[in-house]
Amino acid sequence: MTDDLQTQQQLPLEFTHRNDMGRDDFMVSECNEAAFRLIDSWPQWFGSGLFIYGPKGCGKSHLAHLFADKVKTASTKPVAVKIIDAAAVNMRNVKRLATENAAIVIENVMPNNNNEALFHLFNLFNVSGKYMLWTAQTAPNKMNFRLKDLQTRLNMLPRTAIYEPDDLMLQMLIVKLFNDRQITISAEILKYMLTNAQRSFAYIESLVEEIDKISLARQSAVNYAVVKKAMELLLEDKCEPDLFDEI
Repeated sequence: MTDDLQTQQQLPLEFTHRNDMGRDDFMVSECNEAAFRLIDSWPQWFGSGLFIYGPKGCGKSHLAHLFADKVKTASTKPVAVKIIDAAAVNMRNVKRLATENAAIVIENVMPNNNNEALFHLFNLFNVSGKYMLWTAQTAPNKMNFRLKDLQTRLNMLPRTAIYEPDDLMLQMLIVKLFNDRQITISAEILKYMLTNAQRSFAYIESLVEEIDKISLARQSAVNYAVVKKAMELLLEDKCEPDLFDEI
């Protein structure tokens, strides 16, 4: 067997995996129930907007799609709902976004976004018949926006948090992420991961991805050795100093 052929057999193949965004695919537990209930209660909101914040990977984008679907299906005629990253909002497109859409989702809001554009977008959607959902990793009152008028507007919105996963969510999340990749794991492996994994959405997502890569490279089922190796690699990545860190 040639070296090239051996290398090809050892490399993991890139398979696509599902990332279902339907209502039945959203997993609800104590850590995210309040956010889910608020999204599900639309259009019985107290105003035209809502702010949801929580850690990376906690399901904010999934909720954004649920909100968009609710707005679309509630209308007797086709309506447009835009999901856009806050970094993509600027003074050139803000008016068009408001004109072309009945509702909007502004994701990944951060203080260094275009404050003026976000301020105008807020005002354009803060009217009867229009709705807006804002998402971020941090509550708006914990961010320091340069434009104080934007800070005031966002602080006025009803807001709710999504917290890091509790035990129930952790279990559901692990199973779902493996199912999305068409991988079945044993009850023993699930128990091992629940006992040893960090309680973090982002960590679990990275861990399952690393496990998938290792099992493909080894042409092995997901076993203790694969899981342990993945955890070791993630720990090494975390401990490896940044080039700009002081040593």
